[in-house]
Amino acid sequence: MKKYNFLAVILLGITLIGCNGAKKGENSLFTIDDSAFPAHFTSKESVSIAILNPNSKEIDSIVYLVNDKKVGSTKGAEKFKFELKDQKLGYQYLKATAYYGSEWSDATKRIEVVSDIEPKLMKYKILNTYPHDTKAFTEGLEFHDGVLFESTGQKGDSYFREVDYKTGKVITQVDLPGEYFGEGITFINGKIFQLSWEEKTGFIYDAKTFKLEKKFKYDKDLEGWGMTNDGKYIYHSDGTEKIWKMDPANQKLIDYINVYSGTSKIKAINELEYINGKFYVNVWQKDAIAVVNPNSGAVEGILNMSELRKFIKHPQAEVLNGIAYNPQTKTIFVTGKYWEKMFEISVSE
Repeated sequence: MKKYNFLAVILLGITLIGCNGAKKGENSLFTIDDSAFPAHFTSKESVSIAILNPNSKEIDSIVYLVNDKKVGSTKGAEKFKFELKDQKLGYQYLKATAYYGSEWSDATKRIEVVSDIEPKLMKYKILNTYPHDTKAFTEGLEFHDGVLFESTGQKGDSYFREVDYKTGKVITQVDLPGEYFGEGITFINGKIFQLSWEEKTGFIYDAKTFKLEKKFKYDKDLEGWGMTNDGKYIYHSDGTEKIWKMDPANQKLIDYINVYSGTSKIKAINELEYINGKFYVNVWQKDAIAVVNPNSGAVEGILNMSELRKFIKHPQAEVLNGIAYNPQTKTIFVTGKYWEKMFEISVSE
């Protein structure tokens, strides 16, 4: 087994995605020839698209599309070669629209682009251990102006609060209405953004007064999980392999990446933190943190955090969740749902 597949097991215990599946157009006279297609492609490869023409139609031209975007055309039934270097990781939908006489017909096929990066097993050192509220169902951690903020879930017990991390003392707390299950938070442009889980509702507060300024509805049918930002855009997870890019000005989702470790799709992305140009992400139900390239979605490093479990004795302790980077100390803080401890760590390769 390749090393990156072994590391993916640490992250996941996931099922590897198999061969690409056909997706034929209705009543299509043509099909895309996938006889030479590998099980997966990488972004360093190209795909040669040719169509099968069992009825020997006289083809005038073919227009080729990837994910419904035109990428080229040929005369007759010539093959078309398409470079995958600018494509996202994940499924890509190929379409060849063949024109013959005054008619046309589509041939379609789905392929999967996976990561060719071998993740590094990264090391960490525990620098300090601090108390953590065992009643906190942690959904998000973030430092703002040197102060730690935490958000929690559970209906009737969801809030975000300002915490003295050295003592665990709560400084200020803002509760969500009982019908909402709170999720991640992030600070950007003088505002606090907070997600809810299944209610498809977000909240915007003034970062100084904590006064609620606006509720907003998600513009896509998805769940709210973790949240972070890079100073310009907000990024949030939805419990799948996707990390979404949001415009904080209008709360519209404008793009996404799919997270892959080698050929393995990393589902259940949870809490997020943007640290030195990379996403550090919790994977739900896994005692591991993945370091993700924010442009491609490729997992570049893995932190196996299972050793922290030996320090956690609280009987109700659940999954590892909560990552916060303190730019003042250049260290990372991690904890879990109902954990009695929070750990300050340094990370190296």
